Amino acid sequence: MKVTLLKNKGSAEADFYRRVPGKWILAGEHTVLRGGHGLVFPLFSQYLEISYFKSNDDFEIELAGVNSEGIKKIVISVFDTCFTKLNVDRNTIKGLALLRSNILFGAGMGASATLCVAVTEFFHYLGYIAADLMYDFARELENIFHGESSGLDVAVVLKKKPLLFSRANGSTELQNTKLPLLYLSHTGCQGITKECVEKVKALLAIDPVRGQAIDDKMKLAVAQFAKLLTEPNIADWIKTLNLAHSCFYDWGLVNETVKAHEKLVLDSGALAVKLTGSGAGGFMLSLWDKEPQNLSFPMIPCAEIK
Repeated sequence: MKVTLLKNKGSAEADFYRRVPGKWILAGEHTVLRGGHGLVFPLFSQYLEISYFKSNDDFEIELAGVNSEGIKKIVISVFDTCFTKLNVDRNTIKGLALLRSNILFGAGMGASATLCVAVTEFFHYLGYIAADLMYDFARELENIFHGESSGLDVAVVLKKKPLLFSRANGSTELQNTKLPLLYLSHTGCQGITKECVEKVKALLAIDPVRGQAIDDKMKLAVAQFAKLLTEPNIADWIKTLNLAHSCFYDWGLVNETVKAHEKLVLDSGALAVKLTGSGAGGFMLSLWDKEPQNLSFPMIPCAEIK
């Protein structure tokens, strides 16, 4: 199986094509691994596209987009895992698969989930995975990245809808949500999900009482946000964002680079901020009373039209 960089084929001529959106998490990070709920939304401006072109040539993968060279080994690992788990002889698959992504890995926007879902959808198209098994298969693939995937990211990028998610009860689509002006900005450093998960687990093992108290605080934030999504109140949004963000401080997942970006965003006029994703870097969520303008750093709006 050969993996190369883009030779510039377009999706219009592809035999199979999917665009898988990224995601952003409002609240529930880490606690979803221990019975909590997560509130998660698709982010359509960030995505991975997969296109497949049938031919009689040996199977080849081409990569394009953000850090294509840097993720070659990751892509190979995901495809190799699929061949092994599905007991597929890779020589039986012919043609070209083109993967194009604009999502940074380690940024909390679901880059690994988009890859796992896109590849799962590809093997479903080829007839190797039943539709009702796609979620479980993609979640198992994501264990490559996280060690233990909660399934939250996979669920939202697969369904492409806002969700209330729990491992025990699955996902429930959120209806008629009313979001205030929320934006995402990059903190300037990357977090490694697996390391963040292990750090939180270590804290729980060393001090279970304190660890449970932090979990309870995040669970409370999720419950409060669930109400605010249908009954918005800007003062309560500020309080609840601060509550959820404090959990990342308690877990030790706010480094000096993140603190500097937090100050920059607040000094620029944001009402409140919160890390989104596993922490220790990646993207920061911020609340505004008006559209931010003329900032020294890029901002991505959370509420988008697909």
